[in-house]
Amino acid sequence: MDAELRGKIYQDAKEWILNAGRNIREAINDPLVVETKAHANDLVTEVDRETEYFLVTHIRDTYPTHKVFSEEGYGDDIQSLDGIVWIIDPIDGTMNFVKQRKNFAISIGIFHEGIGEIGFVYDVMSDILYSAKKGEGAYKNDEKLQSLEPNLALGEAILGFNHKWLCQNDVIDEKVVQQLVSNIRGSRAYGSAALKLAYVSEGIIDGYLTMNLAPWDIAGGMILANEVGAVTTNLTGGPVTLLSNDSTVTCHPAIQTELIKDYLEKGIK
Repeated sequence: MDAELRGKIYQDAKEWILNAGRNIREAINDPLVVETKAHANDLVTEVDRETEYFLVTHIRDTYPTHKVFSEEGYGDDIQSLDGIVWIIDPIDGTMNFVKQRKNFAISIGIFHEGIGEIGFVYDVMSDILYSAKKGEGAYKNDEKLQSLEPNLALGEAILGFNHKWLCQNDVIDEKVVQQLVSNIRGSRAYGSAALKLAYVSEGIIDGYLTMNLAPWDIAGGMILANEVGAVTTNLTGGPVTLLSNDSTVTCHPAIQTELIKDYLEKGIK
């Protein structure tokens, strides 16, 4: 994607995501209709659907040849990342949205031929927009974020992940995760994958682990984190698929090998 096109798409997407967030804030105290999807903790509201419809409509009206991969059903049937693909989560952290009315985000990742070109994570209630264009760094509102420091020991790291992985589960050995937590500086759970990846880009945490999430949960934030020097793989160090659910490790490059080899690979069931 050439710089001129990237800049135009960036400006359009920035305007739309800010407007979508403004719409949510204006309706934040309205009564909510909450439904469940795959299970009791997988929630969706009319605000999720309205936000996705708002974004997808603007994309299709302005860029009719672009494809949209999104959570709530208004996107396209995506079989590849050929061309330009927008990967959208209208509200990442719906449980937080429903219960707290804060700590949720709108996430957009824009890919060209499978390469992440533009990323946004919008912390709606704090009115903080994290953004990135490929090769130009990442920003928190208008402030450029610093690249990651070159050195970091795993024992000094703070990692973000869902704390259910510390309990017995069918995906990863909880004892391995417990040992990891005992050997690092700390762990954090925020209830939004997009915000955790934004915090990696800001240096608030040093890595984010997820055992099984959809592409729209991670697409925008992954681009942000990679722009400051973080690396992204699956739990075994291979490439992450953005066409289906996958595990993801986005972290400081200095801790990647030790984290994967000494803990994650050993724990996978």
